[in-house]
Amino acid sequence: MNNDLKYMQRALELAQLAETNDEVPVGAVIVVNDQIIGEGWNQPISSNDPTAHAEIIALRNAGNKIGNYRLVDATMYVTLEPCAMCAGAIIHARLAKLVYAIADPKTGACGSVFNLLAVDELNHKVEIEKGIMEDECRSLIQGFFKEKRNKV
Repeated sequence: MNNDLKYMQRALELAQLAETNDEVPVGAVIVVNDQIIGEGWNQPISSNDPTAHAEIIALRNAGNKIGNYRLVDATMYVTLEPCAMCAGAIIHARLAKLVYAIADPKTGACGSVFNLLAVDELNHKVEIEKGIMEDECRSLIQGFFKEKRNKV
């Protein structure tokens, strides 16, 4: 559990970086053997790239670091439940485990709207753990959207 907190804290720091760049505050960290091999934060607005979610960026960084697109023994820590695009990428990367802080009842594809990571017809399943640092991550994202609404 200590490592879960440590890595989710790093994901939260990355989410805060996204927020400072006026992006939806989501951060992701990928870990193998107690070492961070990939990090990412949301950047679709600043990069004009709809695929530049925190999870995708972290997966790209991890793959480049280890020289392989398969991240078989890896765990991803992310502040918000992944969407369908990111869940699909997690499956294709063959991650062992996903740990996320808060559920996304609108677009969550790892248990909220549906669970792509547990579809029987797919050849890979990913272990899921949720709720690590839930309060802190929820506070960040709710504050971000509250500020956006107040500016309108």
